[in-house]
Amino acid sequence: MLILKIGGGRNINLDGVADDLAAHRGPVIIVHGANAWRDALAEKLGIHLETVTSVRGYDSVFSDDAALDVLMMAYAGLRNKRIVEALQRRTIPAVGLTGLDGRTIQGKRNPGIKCRQGEKIIIRRDHSGKPQTINIHLLGLLTANGYVPVLTVPIADEDGNAISADNDDIVTALHRALHADTVVSLLEAPGFLADPEDPASIIPRMTHADVNQWEERSSGRVKRKLHAINRLLEAHSTRVVLADGRTAHPLRAALAGEGTVIG
Repeated sequence: MLILKIGGGRNINLDGVADDLAAHRGPVIIVHGANAWRDALAEKLGIHLETVTSVRGYDSVFSDDAALDVLMMAYAGLRNKRIVEALQRRTIPAVGLTGLDGRTIQGKRNPGIKCRQGEKIIIRRDHSGKPQTINIHLLGLLTANGYVPVLTVPIADEDGNAISADNDDIVTALHRALHADTVVSLLEAPGFLADPEDPASIIPRMTHADVNQWEERSSGRVKRKLHAINRLLEAHSTRVVLADGRTAHPLRAALAGEGTVIG
């Protein structure tokens, strides 16, 4: 089983990814982002997306009512269907789903985000949460019959309400349930960079201990991604590859070991 995470940047070579998937043999589950499309759509609609930082140093977009609506339009709508379209053009029987559909991914709503406001620590509540359980039966029906699930947010909370979740956490939850042999994450970078501003600073190989050390010294989105990778590595033994999604054949290169290989 391969879990493929397609990043949400505009420069990901979707046609190259689709070509590689057409040549791939074996079950695949795709998880994708759409942050570039979300941000552009929010700007067009005049909706302000607020980034909040927790007291532990993790950044996230504050998911109020308006932000959740934009997320649904960009992730579940435009980007999801464009990915499905690209795969269908190559006769790959892709099925676009959110975690909400069939409760494919059910989570627990966050009790609140602890943030600093001056000298105070406050709790801010929004429509976000953490994935908890996977509808293995539904995904099994699809993959056993040759279909390729293309998953994205929102997911369902305990009562069936739509909530946002981090896609790296979704990948971890899927891996815990399905025990994937390989997890590939396609980025707008050559791999994990020691210096985010220097593409030549790629670290080609990392151990679990290395990931721990880098998480401790990182901040923002990088810290959140490394935290999710840490949890993924704790779940089951697997090969994790962070690779460049902008190349001619992103998945082929990643499976050949290009990028950063962890584990």
